[in-house]
Amino acid sequence: MKTRIGYAAWVAGVAQFFVAHVIAELAWARPYSWAGNNISDLGNAHCAMQSEPEPRYICSPEHGLMNASFITLGTLLAVGVFFTGAVWRRGASALVARWLLACAGMGFALAGLAPADVHENQHVLGAVLIMAMGNIGLVLAGIGLADDVPGRLRWATSLLGVTAITAFGLFVSHRYLGLGMGGMERVAAFPLLVWALAAAVRGLFHQATRAQDAPPGRHGTQAAHS
Repeated sequence: MKTRIGYAAWVAGVAQFFVAHVIAELAWARPYSWAGNNISDLGNAHCAMQSEPEPRYICSPEHGLMNASFITLGTLLAVGVFFTGAVWRRGASALVARWLLACAGMGFALAGLAPADVHENQHVLGAVLIMAMGNIGLVLAGIGLADDVPGRLRWATSLLGVTAITAFGLFVSHRYLGLGMGGMERVAAFPLLVWALAAAVRGLFHQATRAQDAPPGRHGTQAAHS
């Protein structure tokens, strides 16, 4: 049951984030660009011209919704890490991976509590927790996931982490490779969310299939350990 709660938290957190993202960007009078705008621009509390890291005008009418979504996402990511203990190995790599992924959750929450145009330093700290520590955690998660997790998923997990860390380095060095500032930031930030959603959906499906295949007398026992 605990593991299902963790999976459900990940699904709900990621889903509500992307719904809020779409609602917030559609509220802009000037078209919001995934290439030209940072994710955090959606949470800026004031309408103003920004010069860093690239010049752009920001005015996000639904900034309150977006910041609430950041906080919700961060909280549910951390809840998921806590409740999915059964899918992790015992040992240092799994422990460190889970701690770093929880830090990423804290980073999303901090980003929502401290909009970039209100508390810049705290917001930057939140971004570092997400795109540096969280992505290192994603690399280690490929090692720390339990043996019953398919090998392809473990490899994909680490590959996503390496890709995201590389993108973060390119983002902070202003090398966008044609993707734009916002595009490169998303390559650095979104792999963690894609992984959490994919791992949760796979886990829920696996548990449902296992419960259906189990003999009738074992359903209660399996439910108690899920």
